[in-house]
Amino acid sequence: MLYRNFGKTNEKVSILGFGAMRLPTMENDPMKIDEEEAVKMIRYSIDHGVNFIDTAYPYGGFDMYQGGQSEPIVAKALKDGYRERVNISTKLPTWLIETREDMDKYLDKQLERLETDVIDFYLIHGITKTYWEKLKELGFEEFLDKAIEDGKIRYAGFSFHDRVELFKEVVDHYDWSFCLIQYNYLDDNYQAGKEGLEYAYNKGLGVATMEPLRGGQIINIPEEVQDAFDEAVVKRTPAEWALRWVWNHPEVSVVLSGMSTMDNVKDNLKIASNAQSNSLSKKELDIIDNVKIVFKDKLEIGCTGCGYCLPCPQGVDIPENFAKYNDYRLFGTPETKERFKFGYEMGLLNGERASACTECGECEKLCTQEIQIMKELKKVKNLYET
Repeated sequence: MLYRNFGKTNEKVSILGFGAMRLPTMENDPMKIDEEEAVKMIRYSIDHGVNFIDTAYPYGGFDMYQGGQSEPIVAKALKDGYRERVNISTKLPTWLIETREDMDKYLDKQLERLETDVIDFYLIHGITKTYWEKLKELGFEEFLDKAIEDGKIRYAGFSFHDRVELFKEVVDHYDWSFCLIQYNYLDDNYQAGKEGLEYAYNKGLGVATMEPLRGGQIINIPEEVQDAFDEAVVKRTPAEWALRWVWNHPEVSVVLSGMSTMDNVKDNLKIASNAQSNSLSKKELDIIDNVKIVFKDKLEIGCTGCGYCLPCPQGVDIPENFAKYNDYRLFGTPETKERFKFGYEMGLLNGERASACTECGECEKLCTQEIQIMKELKKVKNLYET
């Protein structure tokens, strides 16, 4: 296993982190977590050098309100001396926070669920503009300061799901130790993106990244994408290309991979054993650029995410609606539609979704791609909201 410095924390973290979000299931039922297999997988990863275990309140069956099974399963996996060998990362359930007291309540509940006295890396979960303003009003800064002072958490960070301008504002607002952003070769200009990655790194934050395989979407690739990869002298699997691309960035300390089978764990460990930063050749990086072009040529809605259409008078997040729609058209099937719908509902508040459009037409006057935005938003609404 390779290790990198985690920003101003000065901790050495394994470049591969175990993302305990997509734990193994039984009977193809996402609510039935195979606890025994999950514990084996987590321990196997630790035995092979992983020292960063990431979970969150809803993970493991995705219960947004009562809490999923992931935190308690991680607690079981870390018995018998494993806790002392790893850093635990989990997240404040932002959507449940209505008062300053709620922050303490859920942190204490998570300490109980994880059966630990201290959480090494504690994040404000999934910051968006709406949550950000609310958290500031409720005094999240004092909550984090006190949690560190009381020894309940070691380092404070945040995960992020909004535009890069807000990302920079968040980075500058508080003395964060680290952050977590979505980053893969298709999403290098999505949300925080490369600009945010470099901004946080230059401010001294440790940077963890999630969704290196886009939830498995860039493993089952179209034939044209495979043809592009076949141009390389060194042959790699789609997963290896995707992971190596993220690890090629020296600004990235740890990549969280949501592993759901023991084979996933073993494959990722093997790839991580030889993933130095700046180790891909120019030719290999050019091949990945060609792959990105192939994927983007397949987008049904040609939105570049430039944001010129914003702000919408009604609050619709037009680029994010189109991104979620394109995701399904690129990678979705009728069998996986519910999972994509869940991502849509998690990623957008009610007032930001396509159904909030009143067809005022202001956005279409500003779109540099001349997209028929009102028409396309109806397609998004029909896909996810009917």
